[in-house]
Amino acid sequence: MKNRKIFWFILLFCWFGIFFLCWKSGTVIITWEQLKNIIFGGSASNQTNVILLQVRLPRLLLAALTGATLSLTGAVFQALLRNPLADPYILGVSGGSALGAVIAIGSGIHLMFIGFQIIPISAICGALFTILFVYNFSRIGNYLPTQTMLLAGISLQAMLSALILFLQSLLDPLQLMQVFTWLMGNIPTPEYRNLLWIFLYVLLGMAVILPQARHLNALTLGELDAQIVGVDVERLKKILFFACSLLTGSIVALTGLIGFVGIIIPHLLRLLVGPDHRCLLPACIIVGSIFMVVADTLARVLLSPTEIPVGVITALIGGPFFLLLLWKNKNKGKR
Repeated sequence: MKNRKIFWFILLFCWFGIFFLCWKSGTVIITWEQLKNIIFGGSASNQTNVILLQVRLPRLLLAALTGATLSLTGAVFQALLRNPLADPYILGVSGGSALGAVIAIGSGIHLMFIGFQIIPISAICGALFTILFVYNFSRIGNYLPTQTMLLAGISLQAMLSALILFLQSLLDPLQLMQVFTWLMGNIPTPEYRNLLWIFLYVLLGMAVILPQARHLNALTLGELDAQIVGVDVERLKKILFFACSLLTGSIVALTGLIGFVGIIIPHLLRLLVGPDHRCLLPACIIVGSIFMVVADTLARVLLSPTEIPVGVITALIGGPFFLLLLWKNKNKGKR
């Protein structure tokens, strides 16, 4: 218990330390003295205030929410589908979001609804359509077979990707560039009002998922074993499927497609904290947010003033990691 408290203290200390380091990092050099003045209400120039409070801070907070959500839902899907290589996009949610965004961009409509642009709203609608389709296609009465759900999601993702490629061929060059930018993944700078709504939404989703950690431990042993210990397996699968899919869809709608986060973080943390989801899920929230904050900062500063899409950074890190997992699984199969 004492070692566990020390672990959580170190993890939270690292989160704050890395967040503040990334907050001051960027094209414009910000000193620790200037950052301290901003935090404690000291004197600071208008330019420093704008850079730190209106540009970098809301973007870093959204990056933290994105990393926490994707890594948490990745860990849950890996347990739910009993597939170590599952990630938040495996059920076709990303394809649905991407199709909604491409349709919105291609239509050329620039509207605002309760403070949000039409592109994220269209992406959320696309994700919601995908979730409902996969669920209704897979279920047999009250039974929700995970293998059917997985295969339906993969098949739908392939069809949606083909449809997106077709629509891209109909776009003009400006719209095509906007689509490519969205598909590669970027962390925008949201208004604080919108960021608050996103935070409350993510917090609600986490409040639904985290209490199911003990049941997830039983589910990883197999559905029959979980039922023996009193878990309502079908109810659990429905709750986790909708909660994780809606969380993923809402984040993808804002940031575009950012891959591999849901694979990298859960697997690394299983090596550190073990497979117990009561520890794994909260650790995924913290470490996932750290990872995405660092990735977004690297995207801003590596080729400054040019900005790299953050999805490229996560892919360059996650791609080799994914291959390493496959290689380890292959070697295990030989033994």
